[in-house]
Amino acid sequence: MSKSNKKNKTNTNIQSIIEQVKVRDFYGHRKAFFTLSSIMMVLVLLFCIIFGVHISIEFKGGTLATYSYTGSVSENDIASLAKDYLGTAVNVQTGETFTGEKEKTFTLSFSMKQAFTSEMQDTMLEKLQEKYPDAGIQSLETNDVAAKSGKRFLLKCSVAAIFASVVLILYISWRFKRISGWSAGIFAVVALLHDLVIVFGTFVLCRFEIDSNFMAVILTILGYSVNDTIVIYDRIRENQSLLPATTKLPELVNISLSQTMRRTIRTSITTITAMLIVTILALVNNVNSIMRFSIPMTVGMISGCYSSLCLAPMLWTAWKMRAKKPAASAEE
Repeated sequence: MSKSNKKNKTNTNIQSIIEQVKVRDFYGHRKAFFTLSSIMMVLVLLFCIIFGVHISIEFKGGTLATYSYTGSVSENDIASLAKDYLGTAVNVQTGETFTGEKEKTFTLSFSMKQAFTSEMQDTMLEKLQEKYPDAGIQSLETNDVAAKSGKRFLLKCSVAAIFASVVLILYISWRFKRISGWSAGIFAVVALLHDLVIVFGTFVLCRFEIDSNFMAVILTILGYSVNDTIVIYDRIRENQSLLPATTKLPELVNISLSQTMRRTIRTSITTITAMLIVTILALVNNVNSIMRFSIPMTVGMISGCYSSLCLAPMLWTAWKMRAKKPAASAEE
């Protein structure tokens, strides 16, 4: 094949790629993306200072006191009553038990420096019965929770997250060594850390406890978010072989992101819609345990979609462009 035919074929490939989708200037708006992410990080820090971080007793240890009741009770009113008496924050969760017959229950979870003595248990029960005289409230059981097992679980989850991050860096570095190598893997993990911080901020803002739900959301988002990032890296690698060598990296990234944007957004909308439906049903039925999972998951998936399109590729491209400048200066 002659050089002119090769050139014409290359131009045809470029034209067909560009005509498939409207190319958007993602790289040109990189500073806006970086600023937005920085603002969100600062907001998470402010949330921690203003609202505080509520850690579940399964991680820090404490007491679980379970009561049966009939009719209806208010979780907020019970939490306020228990807090006034015990002098510490109290989490209340309603549920049901099936010991012999179906009974409605609510559980108080709290941590105190002193023990929850039998006298305190009797007084707590009296106060609850005074608050709801027609609810037939009775004490079912009181258990002390040691923090050791919870801390061990938290440590194992943290080690799993760190190990997964290292494996991701190694895999992406090997899989996409033709376009970058280490930098692609590192910035993919940076985007993941961004998503995890956003999820953490959601727990803090919504006053959810950091518990096993938090670890489940974190590990799920790790897999969900990196999938979109890898799809984008793969498209960049494909277009690198289709486009001429003279194509500038920002243009290559803009074309690749424009091609994958619709797919990424549609996939995210599908999963986010499912989580929203779960959240609405949990809200209607007052199932707080499910909301503590579905709300952070929804926010995490939105953040994952954003970071895959606007953060990881932009950080990687900015790094590569910055690395090229010293090389160009040295050649001059």
